[in-house]
Amino acid sequence: MQPVSTITVQVKLTPSPEQAAALAATLHAVNTQANQVSQVAFDTGTTRNFPLRKLVYADVRAAGIGSQAAQHLIKKVADAYTALAATIRNGDHGRPGSKRRRVAGSKPIVFRSDAAQPYDARNLSFAPDARTISLWTVQGRLKGVPFTCSPSQAKALAEHKRGEADLVARDGTWYLLVSVTVPDAPEYEPDGFLGVDLGIVNIATTSDGHIMAGRRLNRYRRRRVRLRAKLQAKGTKSAKRLLKKQRRKESRHTRDTNHVIAKRIVAEAERTSRGIALEDLTGIRQRVRHRKPQRAALHSWSFRQLGDFITYKAKRAGVPVVSVDAAYSSRECAHCSHTHRHNRISQARFICRSCGVVAHADRNASRVLARRGQDAWNAGRASRVPTAP
Repeated sequence: MQPVSTITVQVKLTPSPEQAAALAATLHAVNTQANQVSQVAFDTGTTRNFPLRKLVYADVRAAGIGSQAAQHLIKKVADAYTALAATIRNGDHGRPGSKRRRVAGSKPIVFRSDAAQPYDARNLSFAPDARTISLWTVQGRLKGVPFTCSPSQAKALAEHKRGEADLVARDGTWYLLVSVTVPDAPEYEPDGFLGVDLGIVNIATTSDGHIMAGRRLNRYRRRRVRLRAKLQAKGTKSAKRLLKKQRRKESRHTRDTNHVIAKRIVAEAERTSRGIALEDLTGIRQRVRHRKPQRAALHSWSFRQLGDFITYKAKRAGVPVVSVDAAYSSRECAHCSHTHRHNRISQARFICRSCGVVAHADRNASRVLARRGQDAWNAGRASRVPTAP
């Protein structure tokens, strides 16, 4: 069976004023009911989907919500509580007994009036050739809502299986985020691995020596921080309008940068028939402790997003990807494997205390990751020994 991946295709809706009003009324209605369902879930302690559905489904339907929309609404609430429990358990809301952790679980989850609402094939249909959709609203079935997208997105919508879609209102613009199942390219046998070291000063450094410096992105982030602080201190209506206009601009810029870097890394690995070795940085925000001035840089570091982009682009190209343990990779010598905390004498300089090799610290770490990636691949590689008769 051919492996598949799920990607998200974002299409922009261009509804008429009447259609936009119906969409806005729909989001307001479903999220009002979602808040009521959330209150019931909190009061009764019933946060699983099916038990919660038995308690609230009839009331949600009586409020004028369609049957399929009601089921998605209840599942949205249940999923929100599941996610909250997971983040509390993982320590994202502080240590056990802390005030922040107690507050996180002491009140029901509240949904914004314009929060996204899931749809599926039963209450949403596409006409890819006409570039229109038809979907359920509280004012009845809304037909002929136009949408726009790129040629590649239109091709994905037309040729591959579509799953759930989220109706999203963002800064006065309507979007549908559609999950699409696409087949992965056949994975080839790699001839070595391209190690990728992720960081803040250098966003990504490959074992070939290519360094994607983060200087420009970090300067951009600092400018955005200064601008936000200046506008917030000013506090006028025009300053608040500008703040609203500028929001999400930094995240869009970072996302585009990560897309470009990921595409370059995957293209280089595919060109040389190698795999990609990525360091596993799961939980690094909880493990690493920094001084207060450095925390903003750490928590704005979008390493998870870059890793996800590399992984999904590699699957589409058939490039093998392995995740390796990054422990002590910055202290280990790529030549002799000697590991010592004094090997890395500065952020950019590595001098091995055993063999004396001098290297760029991030490039040395990426070469260590490349070797670990090869070892991980060899350990999991299927046996080539013929089966005994």
